[in-house]
Amino acid sequence: MPAETQKLLQRVDVAWSRREVTHLLWRTGFGANAEEIDDFTNRGLDQTLDRLLTPQPEAPEFVKADRLLRQAALDSGNILDLKVWWLHRMVASANPLVEKLTLLWHNHFATSNAKVDSVSLMVAQNDLLRRESLGSFRRVLHGIAKDVAMLLWLDSNSNRKRHPNENFAREVMELFSLGVGNYSEHDIQEAARAFTGWHVRNGEFWFNTIQHDVAEKKVFGKRGNFDGDEVVELCLEHSACPQFLALKLLRQFVEPSPPKDHIDALAARIRHHNYEWSPILRELFTSRLFFSPEARLSIIKSPVELLLGAFRQLKAKPNLQNVARLSAELGQDLFEPPTVKGWDGGRLWISSTTLIQRANFATSLLKSNQLGTTTFAESRFEDAVRYFVELLLARDIGPESIAELQQFSQNQTGDTESRLRSLAQFVMQMPEYQLT
Repeated sequence: MPAETQKLLQRVDVAWSRREVTHLLWRTGFGANAEEIDDFTNRGLDQTLDRLLTPQPEAPEFVKADRLLRQAALDSGNILDLKVWWLHRMVASANPLVEKLTLLWHNHFATSNAKVDSVSLMVAQNDLLRRESLGSFRRVLHGIAKDVAMLLWLDSNSNRKRHPNENFAREVMELFSLGVGNYSEHDIQEAARAFTGWHVRNGEFWFNTIQHDVAEKKVFGKRGNFDGDEVVELCLEHSACPQFLALKLLRQFVEPSPPKDHIDALAARIRHHNYEWSPILRELFTSRLFFSPEARLSIIKSPVELLLGAFRQLKAKPNLQNVARLSAELGQDLFEPPTVKGWDGGRLWISSTTLIQRANFATSLLKSNQLGTTTFAESRFEDAVRYFVELLLARDIGPESIAELQQFSQNQTGDTESRLRSLAQFVMQMPEYQLT
C-alpha cells in the first residue's frame, strides 16, 4: 500500500476546539447541545473517544423509561411502539455511538416488520445488532444467519435440500459481506445448499437435519462438506469483505463517495483488527482522514439524525410518536426499510418535497412548547447570530450570510425569547443545516 494511503489513518494533529467536537459528536451520535460540546472540548480527543467507545452506565430514569417503553411495545405488538422505544434510546442514551452503530447495521442487515410481523422478533434482532455494535462483525454475521426475523424475512423455511432457496445465500454475499461482482451465481447456488435446513420452528432457530444437504459443495473455488457457518467464514476470509465494510463505514462516518485509496486504507485496518470494531473505530475517529476539511459537513443528515439532532441541540422534549411518523414521511421508517437493500440515503434523502418538510419541521419545533428556556437563556441577543451559527451549523458561512442573519434578527419584534426562536428557526432552514 502506498505511503500516502497509509498516512490517511494516522493520528491527526488537530487543534481541539468546539468545531472538532461538534464534528465528532454529530458523526458518532445524534447531535449535541452547547453544554455537551463544552464538556467534550475540555476533555480532549482521547478522553472523548474513551467516553464514546466505552459503554457507560445509563441514568436510572433512562433505564426505567427504556424498560417501560420496551415492555409496552412487546405487550401491544404495535410496531409504532417499538419505534418509540428505539427513538428514546437514540435521543436519551448515555451511549449514542452504540445506537448510531445499531442504526447502521439495521440498514446493512435490512429486515422489515412489514413481512416479519413480530415485534418480539424485531426486538431480538435489534438487541443482536446493539450487542455487537462495538464488538465483532464476525459474531454479528454468524448471529444474523440464525436470527429468526432474518430467516423469516428471506424465506429460509423454503430452503430444502431438494429445492434450495437462494435468498439468504445471495444476500449474505451481495448485501452483507462482499458486494456485487465478488461472487458467481454458482457460489450462490452452492452456498444455498450449505444453508439448507436452517429453519424456524416455534419462533426459534431450528437446524432441520432432514432437510440439510450434506454433500460436497464448491464455494469461491474451495471444496468441502460446508454448512452455513463455514460459508459465513468463507465470506469473512474473502478479500472483498473488508473492502465492502470499509465502504459502508466511510459512507456513514466520513464521506459520501469514498475513493479507492481511502477504502483500501480502512480495509487494511479492518483485516488487521480481525473485524473487531472498537480498535477500528478508534483509529478512524482519530485519523487525519476523519478530520480532513473534505470530510467535514459533507454528509446529508438522515431523517433520524435531522430530527433527533434538532431536539438534542435545543434541549427539546420530543413527541416520539410524531418523530417516528415524520421520519417515515421523510423516507426513513424504522423497522420497516423499503427493500432488502435498506435505505440508499445520501442525496436521495433530499427532494423538493422532503426539503419543504424539513423546513416545516424547524418551524413547528421553534414555535412549539417542546422547547425549554435554557437554550435561549444561554444566548444573549447581541451575540445570538454567532451563538446559533456555531451551535447549529458549526461552520463559517461568509460575511453576506452573517449580515443577512444580523439584519433578520434586528427586524424581529416581540420579547427576547420569541426573537431568538425566530433566529434559530431561520438558521435551521438554511441549506447548510442539512449537512453534518
